[in-house]
Amino acid sequence: MLKRVAAAALLFLSLSSCGRQQPSNDTVFVSNEAGYVTLADGATGRIEGQLATGARPRGMAFSPDGKTLYVAASDSNRIEAWDVRSHRRLALYNSGSDPERFAVRPDGSTIYIANEDHSAISFLDLRTGRITHEVAVGPEPEGVGVSPDGRLVVATSETANLAHFIDTSSGKLLDSSPVGSRPRFVLFLNRGRTVWVSSEQRGTISIFDSATHRIVRTIDLTKSFNIPEPVQAIEMRATHDEKRVFVAMGRSNRVAEIDPATDAVVRSFPTGERTWGIGLSPDETRLYAASGLSSTLTIIDIVHNKVLKTVTLGGKPWGALAARK
Repeated sequence: MLKRVAAAALLFLSLSSCGRQQPSNDTVFVSNEAGYVTLADGATGRIEGQLATGARPRGMAFSPDGKTLYVAASDSNRIEAWDVRSHRRLALYNSGSDPERFAVRPDGSTIYIANEDHSAISFLDLRTGRITHEVAVGPEPEGVGVSPDGRLVVATSETANLAHFIDTSSGKLLDSSPVGSRPRFVLFLNRGRTVWVSSEQRGTISIFDSATHRIVRTIDLTKSFNIPEPVQAIEMRATHDEKRVFVAMGRSNRVAEIDPATDAVVRSFPTGERTWGIGLSPDETRLYAASGLSSTLTIIDIVHNKVLKTVTLGGKPWGALAARK
């Protein structure tokens, strides 16, 4: 009798939840240029809170252990450290002028910062809280990536259309290589052997050999899209096994998926207007896309390859990262 009652109760709970999206075990952190970071449930999009950051937060990254969220408050000229679990602000660091994107060294010791209006990459030592090097690069640096071994930083200059290769031990600029118009983001793949650099205006991704600093091939997104909007390429994210790469397409109002084995665009997902930042859920079952002009966050199921929902956040969402609750 008790077993039948328990079974009936389970059936009732299952039927009552049918069709309703259940909360997830991850939180999405969405930087918003209006002056805060929104916290949203990864499955339902329900807003769970807000981090009151400095002015115009844009780039974000986690510490290697996943316990700290770093945020670039661009108009406050600082990097902020926040506890991922408690949502408490832990520290403020002078970043140099106008930080946009940055990369955290794999050992967690240093942050490499693009100072957009200062034409420099700053090395922030997290142990001392001080900037140890400033490397002059082309005008309006934005994208920054660091190799898995921590030895090489690649930064992009939007105005000069260059990818800059920097030695982290000496702070020396090793090389500058031409890329497509307005390069935006840097992604290391193949254990650091290749570097992907996206071009916003050209709609291409230049793939470099990290040892020679030369382009070995180029992915042209314009060949895969016949759309009225401009075909662009902005932020990129790869799954841990590097079998899937996702590209935010800016004013194309979508996210593309690329197969790195063939360089082919295999599908795309519609998003809000001006999709700048994207992030993966910790279990890599969902993709999150922040769209500034529509003030939205799009939640995408990348197991079944469908858009789950679009949530209105307000302001100007810029970047999206997710962590376990």
